[in-house]
Amino acid sequence: MSGCIIGVDVGGTFTDVFILNEADGTASVAKVPTTRPDQSDGFLDGIKREVSDLSEISVVVHGTTAGTNALLERKGAKTGVICTQGLRDVLEMRRRDRPRTWGLRGDFEPVVDRRDRLEVPERTLASGAVRTPVNLNAVRASAAQLLEQGCAAVSILFANSYANPENEVAAVAVVRECWPNAHVSASSEILPEIREFERFSTTALNAYLQPELSGYLGRLELALKAGGFDGEFMIVQSNGGVMAVDTACRLPVRTALSGPAAGVIAAAYIAKSAGFYNVITGDMGGTSFDVSLIAGGQSRLSAQTSIDFGMVIRAPMIEITTIGAGGGSIAWVDKGGLLNIGPESAGSAPGPVSYGLGNDRPTVTDANVVLGRIDPENPMGGKLERLDVIAAQKAIDEHVGVPLGLDTLEAAEAILKVANSRMAGAIRLVSIERGFDPKRFAFMPFGGGGALHAGAMLAEVGISCAIVPRYPGVTSAMGCVIADMRQDFVQTINTLVSNFDQKTVGSFMQRHTDDGMALLDAARTTFEARRVDFELDMAYVGQTHTVSVPLTVQVVEGKVKPPTKAEIDVAFDVAYQATFGRLLKAGTRRIINLRSAVTGKRPKFDLLTLAPATTGEVTPKAMRLVHFGSHWHKTNIYERLGLPIGTVIQGPAILEQPDTTVLIEPNLQGRVDDFGNTIIEPTEGR
Repeated sequence: MSGCIIGVDVGGTFTDVFILNEADGTASVAKVPTTRPDQSDGFLDGIKREVSDLSEISVVVHGTTAGTNALLERKGAKTGVICTQGLRDVLEMRRRDRPRTWGLRGDFEPVVDRRDRLEVPERTLASGAVRTPVNLNAVRASAAQLLEQGCAAVSILFANSYANPENEVAAVAVVRECWPNAHVSASSEILPEIREFERFSTTALNAYLQPELSGYLGRLELALKAGGFDGEFMIVQSNGGVMAVDTACRLPVRTALSGPAAGVIAAAYIAKSAGFYNVITGDMGGTSFDVSLIAGGQSRLSAQTSIDFGMVIRAPMIEITTIGAGGGSIAWVDKGGLLNIGPESAGSAPGPVSYGLGNDRPTVTDANVVLGRIDPENPMGGKLERLDVIAAQKAIDEHVGVPLGLDTLEAAEAILKVANSRMAGAIRLVSIERGFDPKRFAFMPFGGGGALHAGAMLAEVGISCAIVPRYPGVTSAMGCVIADMRQDFVQTINTLVSNFDQKTVGSFMQRHTDDGMALLDAARTTFEARRVDFELDMAYVGQTHTVSVPLTVQVVEGKVKPPTKAEIDVAFDVAYQATFGRLLKAGTRRIINLRSAVTGKRPKFDLLTLAPATTGEVTPKAMRLVHFGSHWHKTNIYERLGLPIGTVIQGPAILEQPDTTVLIEPNLQGRVDDFGNTIIEPTEGR
């Protein structure tokens, strides 16, 4: 089916749309304010700005923060739990951690209230033996009680169901018979993996999100179809792959970092195409600054992530560090006289002070406006005619300048200095603190505000250069178009390598492969290739932490040939040696979990189709004064998308386009590469 492929990324402040015309390879972008409380309005508005007839669209891929926001703001559905007798408080006890390491006091409320966590008689041992069959009458009574208490979703959490799901399967069948909707989550279906708290938490959060996410996605799908759309609608997962809408409605917990993940996928593809295999990404939106590291062309996956304290999700997610330092992050002075940025954000409504929509506290964007770095006559998003510079100056004076004894320009520079320092700290966290030298990496800023801070990151962290993508303001939306379809599976094995049962593990591998291929077959997408990857979580006996052990497994015509004991021994030794630099000669090897990933490689569009012309006139469209450090500098303004390949722009300069502003600071230069990316680096000879 040919037509338009559309990627839509809904952020906290703006909704970004990337439209690729398959027929001629051309692309267009749109950026509109995110609508609240229902994000679907902004979603449809962004698409209709560029495509009036939705029947022309073949695929829509959506990166969403709806799940993230529901978790952070505690706005999921009222949820119930039916669990094994004696395990009612697992969600509350967690791992006996606490919000503040050194505090004497702290509190935590799980997303499921204690009165909505009900126990039933049943018990399965860690060996898989059923000691106490489940009392199905107690399960029916508990389900009825939860409905009476107003629960819209329920999760079934039984002990050791990963080893034998018999009791849980029986209970789930009974609950689904009487539950009025499809919002029933079972831990053996969501995460058949050892460790009770992580399994319980992931499943409970899945149930907590189901009504919210399925309702939101359902409204979007109906609205698209009402407009004539008859293509495929898919959702970005936190692991960087995409999934069908029905899968997202069943497993909404996999969308927890959907939006930021799409940006990392696009960044990796853009950087690799341009010849950069080691990249640190910085996605600066209106609310947050998201940082991730790509080494050797591959993004890093984490098996477990805490969205907020106590909200643990055990599922593969791209490693992303988030801080509250977006364009809309509010600057404030605390009681000790220290300037802070965020985490509170003005968002898109009311937005920065310069928007003139009711906010009176200064933001990072307001500082950039006051210093001349953002053109007040040409705001992003298309909803405002101009920005109010005077109002921004007054807010900076009142909330920052007067408390700190600074004039307007000094206060604005101080806001940017603190914001840049926080961003640099996040970059150091994902690089230096994990053993990576940032000098060996390039920085790729994207999001609406990222390219305004590229030069500061080079100076603060010591990164060699920055790569600004062709469309940085909508990179996450582009990532939606690029992402492959992927399904992840896990199964606890929990055995010594010496007791390894090749037939049993092979059956798990085959089941994961069959289930993954079935999901790919159900999609309406054409795949260039299909790939199955397996790895084991392993450790020496007595160790708590595991290492990931990739396996080389042959899959021929859908049939899996499982590894041998000897192959597993060798693979573990290689992985352990690479991680710790030594082996334990007397150690006994243990297999904890099997992890499988089935990926359908979607066709990638050629980034050269987005490239500018090879020749053309390079003339500034304007000049204005921009403040750097302690002085005003005459700064040329260029229309960035019109700059031909090979153009070199000396700083200070500003490159403008509809979705972002690129700042080239003094002593830096910007070079347009073959793909239209701008490479920001020190001026030659300096």
